[in-house]
Amino acid sequence: MLPNAWDAASARIIESAGAPAIATTSAGMAWALGYADGERLPVHDLLAACERICRSVSTPVSVDIERGYGRDANDTGGLVGALLQLGVVGINIEDGTQPATRKPSPAHALVERIACARAVAQHHEVPLFINARIDTYLADIAPASRYEETERRALAYIDAGADGIFVPGLSEPDEIARLARRLPVPLNVYAGYAGAPAAAQLRELGVRRISLGCGPMQSVLSHLQRIAHEALAEGRYDTMAEDMLTVSEANGLFKPSADVDVPSAQRTLQAGMGDGPVALLLPRSSRAPDLARSRPVELTTRNGLLGDASWRNGCTQGNAPTAWRRLMASLLGERSHGTEAGTR
Repeated sequence: MLPNAWDAASARIIESAGAPAIATTSAGMAWALGYADGERLPVHDLLAACERICRSVSTPVSVDIERGYGRDANDTGGLVGALLQLGVVGINIEDGTQPATRKPSPAHALVERIACARAVAQHHEVPLFINARIDTYLADIAPASRYEETERRALAYIDAGADGIFVPGLSEPDEIARLARRLPVPLNVYAGYAGAPAAAQLRELGVRRISLGCGPMQSVLSHLQRIAHEALAEGRYDTMAEDMLTVSEANGLFKPSADVDVPSAQRTLQAGMGDGPVALLLPRSSRAPDLARSRPVELTTRNGLLGDASWRNGCTQGNAPTAWRRLMASLLGERSHGTEAGTR
């Protein structure tokens, strides 16, 4: 059960309620930082927000990266590399729809991004949980063919390296149960709306993961709207005062960390998903001390990765088709003439 977080405070509230893991909502993070949903949140703001969440909680963190950011799988690989260095251990990535037509985006694009994310995780020796979201039930597609297309995409994404399948909009009990039986990985459904089935019912249908998505933030914003209207229009504070954390309780959500010794304003956040390096330089990371301190921080770029090529070798052997080898060579770079690719 994932009541999704959008900042450090919401993550700590959810953790303190007993959540064994924290997942973010991309829409909620965008709204909290002044952007509309839909990859309009700049990647450096996404990384900065994730750094604060990872620093504030002790439970595993999964980040919603929408369609993977950037133009291609290379960019997604760069983003995943930066997130792993923060201590993130899971991502949610979607195929989405084409803005002009609302038709489903090509499945092969997400297959490539998932494969690259898996390769980056293997390089870092992190068992990254990749949750692949399928938007067929939100797209402009004939209802009669939705289920079959969803199942086809799900199996392709699993073959590429996905550990879970998320299908928002899937609500018919028979289809939920049928898909859950067909998948060798957990099925995730969305319950961030009024009238969503109870967890017990979804469990009986075979669902293994439930996301509330941006629903919690939508509810919080509505509550704040009522508080503001009551104060401004009526001069009263009843709604606000009905149920409040004390200042001591709010402060108690956050404990000083000896590992966080670099003021946030002095941290270097460099990000350019399309044209430059994606880097998050954290000399001392409270969430991933072994990774951050036992090796130099790696700069993942569009042209390659500064570091050993063990993950490249593991991904390009065997019967991979030529297109796959070209894709991985583009992501990982080629070492030739005594120089290492990706040094810019």
